[in-house]
Amino acid sequence: MHWRVRFVVTTHASPEQVLRAMTDFSERRLEIWNRTLDPRTNEVRAQGDTWAVARESSSGSPFWVVCRYDWSQPLVVRWTVEESSWGGSGEGFVRVAPVEGGSRVHAEWGFTGATRLRDRVPMSLLHRFPIRTVLARLYRQAFDRYADAEASR
Repeated sequence: MHWRVRFVVTTHASPEQVLRAMTDFSERRLEIWNRTLDPRTNEVRAQGDTWAVARESSSGSPFWVVCRYDWSQPLVVRWTVEESSWGGSGEGFVRVAPVEGGSRVHAEWGFTGATRLRDRVPMSLLHRFPIRTVLARLYRQAFDRYADAEASR
């Protein structure tokens, strides 16, 4: 089983703000991504200057991943699934481009394999649910909130 999600959003956050929001692995990460990350499963396992390894899931989701994030390439954050609850793997990226008044963010990721039958059914439902629209909205809102919070400081 394989599924892929792609979306493009425009935000009033600058490219630098988008990159900071994506690569902040401090306690603030749960605040930035409060609508997408579950604080009960979030765990930063290792971190360097241009990379981090974190265990993450969304609230209410039966699935979790351990991802290695890398932002050594300018305006790009990449991640690779190192471990998952469903036995599959995956990878993705966010590419940021400046536009007048903010940024255009292209996000793409895919997951493969659900090795257990009990995981295949929920994973297959992702194809039928408008996940791309929901995720695009959540990402844009997170970036906009991040920019607004920085502006109010």
